Amino acid sequence: MQQQISVITLGVGDLAVSRRFYVTGFGWTPVFENDEIVFYQMNGFVLGTFWKPSLEKDMGRTGLVAPGAFSLAHNVPAQDDVAAVMERLVEAGGRLIRPADAPPHGGFRGYVADPDDHAWEIAWNPAWAIDDRGHVTFGL
Repeated sequence: MQQQISVITLGVGDLAVSRRFYVTGFGWTPVFENDEIVFYQMNGFVLGTFWKPSLEKDMGRTGLVAPGAFSLAHNVPAQDDVAAVMERLVEAGGRLIRPADAPPHGGFRGYVADPDDHAWEIAWNPAWAIDDRGHVTFGL
């Protein structure tokens, strides 16, 4: 089986508020949207934000909770970009979880929660190359 992820879908409480965070904060452009879901074409996969009641119906589950024990990450090409991206995300409706700083293992990172409390790490790692298409290559 190929080692890849096709789609990551986040349950959201208010699609318009979520859309503002991703479009205004990250500057992403939806590739499809309706009254229940917004899809963003990423670098090799699709990110979906799905109105939580519709996601529960689609999954056949109830009581989905957020946040979960995970974080999503957005790597940037330069250390100075970390704080700038975090600031834009907070201005677009996000909430600062952890200010940007240098962890013991190197690099520079901070955390922002989207309007539904999904954690996003905004990170710069000098060993991780980012190509022109935004693909990150793991490096030590």
